[in-house]
Parts: sequence; C-alpha cells; structure tokens
Amino acid sequence: MGDDVAGQQTRIKEFFDSHRGEKHIIVIQDFPDPDAISSALAHQLISAAFDIGCDIVYSGKVSHQQNVAMVKLLGIELIRFDNSTDFKKYSGAIYVDNQGTTAEEIVRHLEEVGVPALLVVDHHELQHRLEPDYHDIRRTFGSTATIYAEYLEQGLVQMDKARKEHVMVATALMHGLITDTNGLIRACAEDFHAAAFLSRFRDADLLEQIMNQARTKKTMEVIHRALENHVTVEGFSIAGVGFLRPEDRDAIPQAADFLVTEENIHTAVVYGVISGLETEEVIIGSLRTNKITLDPDDFIKETFGKDGTGYHYGGGKLSAGGFKIPVGFLSGGDDDQYQEQKLQVINDQIKRKLFAKIGVKKQSAVL
Repeated sequence: MGDDVAGQQTRIKEFFDSHRGEKHIIVIQDFPDPDAISSALAHQLISAAFDIGCDIVYSGKVSHQQNVAMVKLLGIELIRFDNSTDFKKYSGAIYVDNQGTTAEEIVRHLEEVGVPALLVVDHHELQHRLEPDYHDIRRTFGSTATIYAEYLEQGLVQMDKARKEHVMVATALMHGLITDTNGLIRACAEDFHAAAFLSRFRDADLLEQIMNQARTKKTMEVIHRALENHVTVEGFSIAGVGFLRPEDRDAIPQAADFLVTEENIHTAVVYGVISGLETEEVIIGSLRTNKITLDPDDFIKETFGKDGTGYHYGGGKLSAGGFKIPVGFLSGGDDDQYQEQKLQVINDQIKRKLFAKIGVKKQSAVL
C-alpha cells in the first residue's frame, strides 16, 4: 500500500473519530444523481458506526426515474431544504459529490448560522467555494461512490451481507459507480476494484430493478424536442429544449446523452429553462463528450464565466459537465409572447457564447 493511500485512510478514520457524538448535515447537490445519493447513504452508515448522527439534505428535486426508484426501493430518507429547516442543530456540514457550487442556497444558509464545513468528498475539479477542515478529492476516480467503497473496504464499517442496511448501501454505491462511469466504460482501475468489492454485498436483483426503469413520456418528449431544435457545428450538437418543470429537469442530461451518440458528433450540449420554482427561473444545461482532449470543466467555466460573487456558473468532470444560470430580472411573466421573446433571448445568448468558445460564427451551424 502506498504512503499516500495509507495516509488518506488514517486521516479519514481520524476525522470520524474526532467527531464522535455530533450531529452532521450531509449536503448533496440540488438535483442529486445516483452517485451523490449513494455516497451520502454510505457516509450516513459510516457515521453511525462512530456515533455520529446525519441527515441528508438537498434543495431541488429528485426526478430522474432511476433516482426515484433507488430512493423508494432502498428506503433512503432525504430531506428537502426549505426556509423552516433548522440548521442550528448541526455541528458541521459534510459535502458529498459536490463542493457547494451546486448547492448554493443550502451553503448560504449554513454560513449564515455558522455551521462549519467539516469535510468534502468528491471526484470533480477543485471548486474553491468551501474551506473545509478536511477534503478527499480524487479527480482521477470515476465516481464518489468509489471513494466510499474504499472507505468501507478499509474497515470503517465491517460489511456483512446478512445485514440489510449493508446490502442497501452496497447496492446503491454500485448503482452510483455504474452510472457515473457510463456503465464502467470510463472506469479507472480504482473503480473496477471498488465494483469488485461491492459485488460481494450488493443485491443484483434489486440493482437490476433500479437500473431498468423506463424513460418517462416527458423525458421522451424532451429528447424529441432536442432532436428537433439541435444545431451542429464542428462536431458539437447544441439544443435548447425550452421551458421545463422542475420535476422534468433530469430529462436535460438524458437528452444530452442521446445527442452525443449521433454520427460525427463528439460533444452535446442541451439546456432548458426551469420554471415553476419557488425562487427565480434558472437555465440548466448538460454537456456530454467523448472527445478526449475536451475538458468539460474548463470548457464550461471558460464559456459561461462567473457570477457576481466570483463563482463559476458550472463545471464538470471527465466526459460530462453542467451549468446553472439564473434568469434573474427576466424571470416570470404569464404572457405567451413575452415568454417566447425571453426564450429567444436566452437561446441567442447561450448559443453565442458556445459558438464563440468553439471558434465559429453562428451562420456556420447546421440544423
């Protein structure tokens, strides 16, 4: 075992040991994916072994059909943030599969009441939003679930297939690992090792049931809309899908997954305006790429820049990325003509920035 790995294992155990008896909040991104949900569940299991109580909190929606199935079938308790949430009861915050930039509303409320960031466990590029006491960021890993599988394998919890909660966590982590590595196609050696370990405890039938959820009718409609609206240029496929309800937000990355499979396309960007939120409207976008030389994190940050507080509107990891941009002053409005004009402005602005980054003129795009 290398010194770095051994040191990492020692430090993470020391972290849990040093916080025995406390109550923590596990923060996951606004629209959590299987990697985030499963890793949070694993963190909750490990924390319990050290007498640490944890709540898993998010702001937004759990909407992807596989995510809904996983939460229901595995009995995962997630708490949706609202203004009545009592944050003062927590001794510290744990950020799993994110670094605060995709859970900004929760981060701000935690900072306002003085709840410190204790730990970040993630596999994305360093975002510099938080200053935790300790972080474990593995940029080369395909999933955060891989990191938590390593924690379990090193003995922070003695896994036992006869214990239902251990089987549930292993099944969830396997799902998170598989989805974030595109069915293990983009898995690294550590991901395969983690999958081998988890396979000893996961429930294969339950995992199959979770992963075989059919696409919803609305998701198919959004994919169809992306196909109708997409433009192609220099190997990029770019599509706006208009206004969507919060519960249909996960159709955007699924549409991007679909568009990137087109012949001669190496990168797909799909975006839409999420309306009907309790706050203002936001533009949500997803990027998928199979081009080795394209770094989604750099591409999104350089394309869309930063907000007024200095934080980037998005970021990414290997082969995938996302962005979230508030519509701001233009939010709302019931008039159809106004909504249509607003959508046109948003489409023009998003495409202008993307075309500028790609290095082509708008006229070069092909419907």
